[in-house]
Amino acid sequence: MMLTESLRDPFAHVFADIDPLELKSAHAPAALRPRRTLADRVRAALMGLTGGAGTVLAHTETPWASITFSGSRHEVVLEFCGAEAVVAGEELIERLPDHEFAFPGQLVADATITAVDHRFGAMERLEVTAVLLLLEEG
Repeated sequence: MMLTESLRDPFAHVFADIDPLELKSAHAPAALRPRRTLADRVRAALMGLTGGAGTVLAHTETPWASITFSGSRHEVVLEFCGAEAVVAGEELIERLPDHEFAFPGQLVADATITAVDHRFGAMERLEVTAVLLLLEEG
């Protein structure tokens, strides 16, 4: 060890009279909830219409724009397995075109069912493809 080196803190006397500092960020939650995207909101709204009876098989989001508007097109494929779930899927087919959605900063220009595949048998199954056309407000 050299004579000029010291193992003690050279500034210890400056901070000796100060109480320990309060760190407000030290008690932050361990995991922050991720921000919900528009696609997450669309899926949640459709699942809300079905009462959670369906399963999302696929979701594609395509941005689009015209001279006066911009927005996105969402195509969601939902599956309903079992008699009770199929009833919920049929209610979705009936209610979707007239349903009033509430997405922040978005208007729903069109909500339609573009495909339905209903299979009967021991395990009744219904597959529904819903398309929502959203416009950005403003």
